[in-house]
Amino acid sequence: MFVVINHKGKSYKADLDKPIDISIPLRAGEKSVNAWNVPPVKIVPVHVGDWVGEVSLGGSVNFRNIAFNPHGNGTHTECVGHISKENYSINQILKKFFFIAEVISILPDELANGDYAITAEHIQNVVGDKRPEALIIRTVSNPPSKIDMQYSGTNPPYISEDAMRFIVALGIDHLLIDLPSVDKEKDEGKVACHHIFWDYPNNTQVHKTITELIYVPNDILDGTYLLNLQIASFENDATPSKPVLYKVVM
Repeated sequence: MFVVINHKGKSYKADLDKPIDISIPLRAGEKSVNAWNVPPVKIVPVHVGDWVGEVSLGGSVNFRNIAFNPHGNGTHTECVGHISKENYSINQILKKFFFIAEVISILPDELANGDYAITAEHIQNVVGDKRPEALIIRTVSNPPSKIDMQYSGTNPPYISEDAMRFIVALGIDHLLIDLPSVDKEKDEGKVACHHIFWDYPNNTQVHKTITELIYVPNDILDGTYLLNLQIASFENDATPSKPVLYKVVM
């Protein structure tokens, strides 16, 4: 099934029968991606008296409770409510779900303090004159072990403040990255890049989103894609999400 999209004076053709899922699913147990010292996902059957919500244990149906933290247990999309005093909900903010996106691959630089960061020069070199609505950052190296990486206390790479300012200048509305945060793990609570991206509280860009803990497989080439940013309908600052790409031909 092919679709032709006319967007900002350009035409894009995408094959909807060839989706590329770049989400990391929520899986029970410790062998799944985790950050921010949150407990692993729990998926357990409901027990009511002698009845159990697990067919393999004699129940009539599978009927399970699920406990998780959207920020630390898998791919998630967040809105400015993540850092605001105001109660913004991602379910109320994200009302469009298809965007022209650019996938880029970046090897973070080692800084003088031993950290690794994505710089403005990195972004500028790979994006060039393209101005997508969504920017998808794959960090290198990119092992499949990212899907069950235990990030807590590891000081993962992050986006520098200058790089985030450059991303904002590009007009990016939806930023996706394969790290637990655009900010440094321990930054004294500043979450500077989140504030820069949403320009909070100065001129809050309520419509923008950040999606973290994605995984873009190595066989997916850098380039232009149609992004379908799917979310679960949680009235919360963040929700589990399923970003799906479709390669386009212009």
